[in-house]
Amino acid sequence: MVTLVNLRAYWRFLVVLYQFFPLIVAYTRDKRKYLLFGGGRRVTTEMRVARADVLLESLLTLGPTFIKLGQLLSTRPDILPPEYIEVLGSLQDDVPPAPWDESKAVLEAELGPVGEAFDSFDSDPISGASLGQVYVAEYEGEKVAVKVRRPGIEDLVEADLRVIRWSMPLLMRFIGESRAFSLENLADEFGKTIREEMDYAEEAKTLVEIQENFADDDTLVIPEPIPERSDDRVLTMEYLPGTKINDIDALDDRGIDRTELATNLQRIYLQMIVDDGVFHADPHPGNLSVTDDGRIIFYDFGMHGEVDPFIQDKIVDFYIAVANQDVDGILDTLIEMGTLSPNVDRQVMGDVMELAIADARGDDIEQYRVNQILEQVESTIYEFPLRLPRNLALVLRVAGVVEGVCVTLDPEFDFISVATDYLTEEGYREESVQKIIEGVGQQGQKTAQSLFRVPPKLERVLDRADRDNLTLNVRLEDNRGVLDKLAKRLIYGIFLSFGFVSTVIIYALNPENLVAVGAAGAPTGVVALLLWRSFRSRKGIRTTPQFTRQNLKERRRE
Repeated sequence: MVTLVNLRAYWRFLVVLYQFFPLIVAYTRDKRKYLLFGGGRRVTTEMRVARADVLLESLLTLGPTFIKLGQLLSTRPDILPPEYIEVLGSLQDDVPPAPWDESKAVLEAELGPVGEAFDSFDSDPISGASLGQVYVAEYEGEKVAVKVRRPGIEDLVEADLRVIRWSMPLLMRFIGESRAFSLENLADEFGKTIREEMDYAEEAKTLVEIQENFADDDTLVIPEPIPERSDDRVLTMEYLPGTKINDIDALDDRGIDRTELATNLQRIYLQMIVDDGVFHADPHPGNLSVTDDGRIIFYDFGMHGEVDPFIQDKIVDFYIAVANQDVDGILDTLIEMGTLSPNVDRQVMGDVMELAIADARGDDIEQYRVNQILEQVESTIYEFPLRLPRNLALVLRVAGVVEGVCVTLDPEFDFISVATDYLTEEGYREESVQKIIEGVGQQGQKTAQSLFRVPPKLERVLDRADRDNLTLNVRLEDNRGVLDKLAKRLIYGIFLSFGFVSTVIIYALNPENLVAVGAAGAPTGVVALLLWRSFRSRKGIRTTPQFTRQNLKERRRE
């Protein structure tokens, strides 16, 4: 079996290489204008969009594993430029269903003959995806939904995961060091994620856990799994029909309050992420429906995320900082989460945050939306050394998708207001104020201690200065190599002057001896060329800063 998987992986590697060859050539030319020599070239927004379209078509052609990879990449603005994120965001996990005979073989391998396992079974799937498809059946007189893993998907996924690992060294050649770190993490996590999504026993476990977390909440309903008709490759659960959450006309016909519905959806996700630490990670409208009495139905828990307590606390701090328009608080939270380097230019990032918040804000200061802020900030993430942990990137994407659904339900929906009310009700803002008060108290105590320690130290320093016995050690930071460049230019200038004078003297003494003149002039010419090159600005793959107010306005109008 291992040999067959390896052989399939070798073949898939060739197929993948063939699909991505045009992009490989394009990226190679970016670094070297003529592939083997020459300077780099500027990459425009139009070129990135065109390449993102090519990448999208290649991922669709390569099938289930790469469709899932594209969906995951669409949540990682720390790896791809915003143009790619926008194009890959349209990637739908919707493929033609597998033949019934093949799905039936999977069912019977897990549960025995279909006629014995179920009272009746409709062989036409009601939904199909890259990893599985859903059928409707009857079990013990009740309608049930039966999710069946796509036949043969395991071997294909394992072969493709090998191909992705083999391709990593090649991909590293085209991205920077910080993005290489993120890409390696993504590759490691992708294998874990897609295997979890294929494991229906794991999905059932997540479903039950979230169901228990909301046992006392009557604003949502989660289908009940049926363990005796479920296994690793088959998940049978309660069948819950409803109205699609984005079917506005149908919701209005049923008299459902859409503002209340949007508020409930937002509060549910806040509880999942901030309180419970496990969340449904695929909240697109196809996975959300509404009962006739206004409760939200959640489908498909295959894609889920977990948030550890530390990140939960930081997310709360982030929400509060955004609500308070506290730019320093936002930056501090990003640094503490490890997504932003402590050495980042805070002034530049602060300008980005301020402009994003100001541009997203309406006339009423509370009427801006987190999704707009995320879009503006994500457009700059590719320009800065950010590293997003997988689940944190998933949280950001989920927040954006949920807010989009809420705005569809109610165009005036105020995401920040709902989040602020929730955090206040749960006591998080009170805790935040208490922490600030405690921090101020500690700072006051340290200041008082310093009042006693500083004067004696200052007196000693002044005494040494008065005796001409004060020594200062200065450490000069030159991260950009400015001093090195100046030193090279100075040396080149000296050699150029010496070579030029020598050449002129030789020519004046013996103008007919061109060989001697050439021997002296040639090295001088080389030095002149080196000096000229040292003043040239390096060219290569360039990006345009995304954080001017005019750019933000233009992006919004587009």
